[in-house]
Amino acid sequence: MTLTKSLLNEATTVRLRPRYEGSNICTWIGFKHVNYLVEEAVLVHFAQSGLPARALYEEHGLGLDFTTMDTRILHAFHLDDEAEAEVVPVAKGGAEALTFKVTIRVERNGETLKAVTSNVRLALRVDRYLEAAAEVPTELAPFAVDRLGVELPPVADPGPEFTAAANAALAGGGDERAVLTALTTGRNAYAWKWNIPYPYCHFTERLQLSGYLRLMEEAKDRFVADRGISIKTLLDDRRWIPVVPRSTVRVVDEALMEEDLYTVYTVEEVFKDFTYTSRMDNYVIRDGALHLVQSGRIVHGYAVIDNRRDWRLVSFDDRVLDAIRGQ
Repeated sequence: MTLTKSLLNEATTVRLRPRYEGSNICTWIGFKHVNYLVEEAVLVHFAQSGLPARALYEEHGLGLDFTTMDTRILHAFHLDDEAEAEVVPVAKGGAEALTFKVTIRVERNGETLKAVTSNVRLALRVDRYLEAAAEVPTELAPFAVDRLGVELPPVADPGPEFTAAANAALAGGGDERAVLTALTTGRNAYAWKWNIPYPYCHFTERLQLSGYLRLMEEAKDRFVADRGISIKTLLDDRRWIPVVPRSTVRVVDEALMEEDLYTVYTVEEVFKDFTYTSRMDNYVIRDGALHLVQSGRIVHGYAVIDNRRDWRLVSFDDRVLDAIRGQ
């Protein structure tokens, strides 16, 4: 067990700073880049344990893939924050072994605060795009998969009646508009189709989890714009900005570069006029029918900008509530 001893049994810590790109409004860092910090901390854990992602791929033909990321943001991150991330293995062996808990702490006014907690799961995806690598080392074999998603419990289609309607539209020769209409009619949802570009992919062919995070951010942006409360509209009208206390992404199956992806963003619950939970599901068309490749959730609220340093949470008013509820 020398190859995976540190990886599966020892915690690691690393100092991290959020990327400049993530500071979109004042100097606060968005949820996507907070998740990037989680991702980076786990990659450093693998590297410090003697199994960096590059070596896993180049020497063993194994792509290090994040398959689940469930993140809670307890305190906001700011530009130029320096945080300490701790990665702790959750399970020591078996199918759950590549599961880790990540805790990110940040200093505020001389006090160390727990700013982020995240549970992540990974898989070692055997590369079939290029010539076969040498045999997978025995210690890594339990975590090696031929296809992402097979190592996790199956996920039921979250909207079977809507995908059935969309599949009927496909079978009847319906175009993109007919499929999107079938996916959204009768529920509080927004959907669109797009073609997976290579910057969202890795290991030559497949969409990576961070690509879904980018999609989740775009889905929110598209949804509120469609409902008449775009990000800039509420910024200009009342200095309101969206905030995210929690996001979850799970890869159900693989989506490949340049495949068409149908993204469905559905509002599931509004909680006490203070936050709302949306689900994002992504489908590709295989064998003439929609096939679920990703599912996740995101919780949103709103905050008002008080000044260049501070914001505070606010309750939804009727205008925002009506837009979110589709009324």
